[in-house]
Amino acid sequence: MRELVKAFKALSDETRLRILNLLLERECCVCEVMQALDISQPRASRNLSALYDAGLLRLRRVGLWAVYSIDKESLGEYYINLIEAVKKGLEENETASLDRQRLRSAKRVGPGCILRTRQ
Repeated sequence: MRELVKAFKALSDETRLRILNLLLERECCVCEVMQALDISQPRASRNLSALYDAGLLRLRRVGLWAVYSIDKESLGEYYINLIEAVKKGLEENETASLDRQRLRSAKRVGPGCILRTRQ
């Protein structure tokens, strides 16, 4: 029960839903999330951490980047159902569509991404 409550809490925030929307497209690093959602690095990291702590994401290191993806292999059936419900709910959402569009041009720019994406 505790895991389910944690998952619902993680999904009760617009920014986290928008991040999950991006991760339904492909894996992302923090700087790609920042660019696609036009948010700060602390906000992107804090919300990715909340989704990770809720057991919804997988984190792997690739060189300088911390890359997040939906952890479909380890998720229980109820998590997969939650993610599918989010996906279905965001299919026709204008903000989610714009986020996915911006993700297509987002780049992994490394440790200096905070300065480069905010110019």
